[in-house]
Amino acid sequence: MRVLMSWLREYVDAPVDPAVLEPALVRVGLEVESIVDLRATVSGPLVVGRVRSIEMVAGVKKPISYCQVDIGAEQPQGIVCGATNFAEGDLVVVALPGAVLPGGFAIGARKTYGHVSDGMICSARELGLGDDHSGIMVLSHGTPGEDARPVIGLDDLVVELAVTPDMGYCLSVRGIARELSHALGLPFRDPALLDAPGATSEPPHEVVVEDTAGCDRFAARLVRGVDPAAESPQWMKARLVHAGMRPISLAVDITNYLMLELGQPMHAFDAQALHGPLVVRRAVAGEKLVTLDGVERVLSTEDMVICDTGLANALAGEGAGGPISLAAVMGGTTSEVAPDTTDVLLEAAHWDPVMVARTARRHKLFSEAAKRWERGVDPTVALVALHRAVTLLVEYGGGTLDPRVLDLSYLAPPTPVRLAADLPARTAGVDYPPARVIESLAEVGCTVTVDGDALVVTPPPWRPDLTDPADFVEEVVRLDGYDNVPSVLPVAPPGSGLSATQRRRRTVGRALAEAGYVEVLSYPFIDPAVLDALGLPAEDPRRDLVRLANPLSEEEPALRSTLLPPLLATLRRNIGRGQ
Repeated sequence: MRVLMSWLREYVDAPVDPAVLEPALVRVGLEVESIVDLRATVSGPLVVGRVRSIEMVAGVKKPISYCQVDIGAEQPQGIVCGATNFAEGDLVVVALPGAVLPGGFAIGARKTYGHVSDGMICSARELGLGDDHSGIMVLSHGTPGEDARPVIGLDDLVVELAVTPDMGYCLSVRGIARELSHALGLPFRDPALLDAPGATSEPPHEVVVEDTAGCDRFAARLVRGVDPAAESPQWMKARLVHAGMRPISLAVDITNYLMLELGQPMHAFDAQALHGPLVVRRAVAGEKLVTLDGVERVLSTEDMVICDTGLANALAGEGAGGPISLAAVMGGTTSEVAPDTTDVLLEAAHWDPVMVARTARRHKLFSEAAKRWERGVDPTVALVALHRAVTLLVEYGGGTLDPRVLDLSYLAPPTPVRLAADLPARTAGVDYPPARVIESLAEVGCTVTVDGDALVVTPPPWRPDLTDPADFVEEVVRLDGYDNVPSVLPVAPPGSGLSATQRRRRTVGRALAEAGYVEVLSYPFIDPAVLDALGLPAEDPRRDLVRLANPLSEEEPALRSTLLPPLLATLRRNIGRGQ
C-alpha cells in the first residue's frame, strides 16, 4: 500500500519526518518498505509558467511551437514544445536549465528547430506523476515564477507499507491514519463519520439480492447527465498515481480514489447500458462473462455475479438475465463506463471474503478490489462511500444527482467475545490493569462492558479479524508496545532422566560404533526401477510400493520397501568421492 503523507495528514496530524514516521508505523505492526521524499525526484529550478504566445514552427511535418512563457522574470522564456493541448494564457510546469528530471534527464538551453529553447514545458510522465505523455500538464492555479513542486504535489512524502493479511483495514488511508494516531497518541479524524442519506422508498435502479450469504449489503446511487469529457482533478490523479494506480476516467477514478481512502471498493455502471433490474446471485455453471481486461471467463457455481435481467441468457434460465459483473472482483464489458457515458450508476456492496478469495484464485484475477474483499471490508461505510462518490462526480463532472438511494442490508450484528480481564497480563507477563485493557480495546474501536472479572468485547466493523480472546490480547499488547514485553526463557520442567528404552538404544548405538560400524542416514525415497536391478521376483511383497502424491524428485517417487537401494546409492557416492 502506497500513500501520500499529505493524504494521511488530512485525518491525523502526524509530523512529516521519516525519522518519526517509520518507527511509529513499525511499532503498531506495519512494515515500512520505503519512505520517498518527492522533492528529491526533481532537482534544480522547476517553476510555474504562463504561456504568453504560441508561434507554430514552419517547415516541419509534426506540430512544433515556439512559446514565450512568463516565469516571473523581466523577460519571458523562449521554449520549443511539441505538445498541442495548451493555449495562450494557460499555466504550465517549466523545467529551467539546470533542472534534472526523474531518470537523470538534465535540462539545458539548446538550439532546435531554428530557435533556442531555454527549458522544457513538462508532461506528467516527464515529472514522474503518471503515464500520460499525450500532452503537457495544464495547471488550474499558480503564480508565474513560483516553485511548481507544491502546486503539482512534488513537495510530499510517499509512504509504502507491506500490509499483513490480518491488517486488511490498512489497505486504506483511513486504516493507516488510524494506526498512526495510535502510535503517536494523536487524535484521529475518521473520514467515514459523515451524515450520508439512507435508503429511500424508491430505488434509483431496481436490484434483487438472491444470495444474502454471499452479498449481505448492496447499495447504489445514480447521477445523470455527467459530462463525458470531464477529467479528474489533478490532485486526484496525483494521489492515484503515487498509490500505484493509473487514472482512467472521472467516474472510475473516483471509485478507485475512495477505495484507497475508505477501503470500500465500488463499481461504476453505465446506467444507459442496463436493460432491466439487476439480480445478485451465484453463477450458473458454464455461464460466460467478458471482464474489463478483455478475457472471456467461464463461471463456476461458487462465483457471485451481478446480472442484468434485460440480457438474455439461456443457461441462467428465464428471467435470470445475463452476468454483467464478476462480483467483488471485476466488472464486465457490456456495462462499463465508456468515453460517451453520461448516466452513471454507482454500486457499493459487501461480499463474503471466502467467496471472493476463491473466485479470484479460480480466475487468476487478483484485482485491487479482490485484495481488499478477501481480507475483510468495513460493511458500514457503503453509504458514506456512495455519498462521497456522487458528490465528487457532480462537482467535477456536472450532472444531476438522483435523490433516491438503494440500500439492501442483511448484515448480522457483530458477535461479542468474553475475555478475562487479566488474560493480557497473564499472556504477556506485563502488568496491564483492567482499566488499561479497557482503554486499549476502546482505542482500537471495540465496545467494552464489564461483567464481574470478565470483559465482554464487541469488535468494530472494520476488524473482522478479532474473533477470539487471543486476538484482543494481541491488540492490548500491540498498542502498549511489543518492546515492553520482557524476554524471559521458559523454565524447563524437572525430569527423571532417560527412559529404559532410550538408554537401551544409546547403549546399542555405542556398542556398534565401538565395533567399527557406521550409521547411515538417507532419504527413504527410491526409483521403482531399482527393484528390477535387484532382481526381485514379480510376486515379491517389496514391490508393493507407496507412491508420493508430491515427491521431492520425480525420479524417486516411491517410499522404500527395503534398505538396500539407498545404502547402495550412499556407497556408490562415497566411493566416487574417495571416501
